[in-house]
Amino acid sequence: MATIGADLVRQMAAGDRDAFSVFYDRYAPVVFPLILRIVRERADASDVLQEVFWEAWRDAPGYDASRGTPEAWMVMRARTRAIDRIRSTRRRSETFVAPLDENLAAAPRDSAPDAAERASNRGTIITALDRLPEAQREVIELAYYAGLTQTEIAERIKQPLGTVKTRIRLGLERLREMVKTPS
Repeated sequence: MATIGADLVRQMAAGDRDAFSVFYDRYAPVVFPLILRIVRERADASDVLQEVFWEAWRDAPGYDASRGTPEAWMVMRARTRAIDRIRSTRRRSETFVAPLDENLAAAPRDSAPDAAERASNRGTIITALDRLPEAQREVIELAYYAGLTQTEIAERIKQPLGTVKTRIRLGLERLREMVKTPS
């Protein structure tokens, strides 16, 4: 069903505002909980969501379907912008981000098209993460959900930076193999 999303992106690239509206309705419920989980403030999450979709509209002509689905494209944009927001806030306030509150970012009701497929994909990722060795899972979760840099992770878990980099690389390779779907 990724072709529907890819078609919407192509239409957006041609300036179709109605396609953008459908695209937003389809992917905002997917990326907003992720953004909220990372930034933890609803107002900030709303701002980041707006930035992410503005970028998607602006960059639609550069979308390359061979590099991933529109959902993956939006999730990576959302994650990157949310982490940028955290880092910006840290620099301004010179304080650390509070620990992640899992209850704050409860999954939304999946009412958009392909909700079952998205739930299945999330389940696949969670299962794959659970199958990773603890050391690899820990560094990936700190990088992805807490938005920490590799240096910050090394400091937090009191391990050499090279060890953290290796764990992330090996963990991502394992995840890629576990969730790989036949083309």
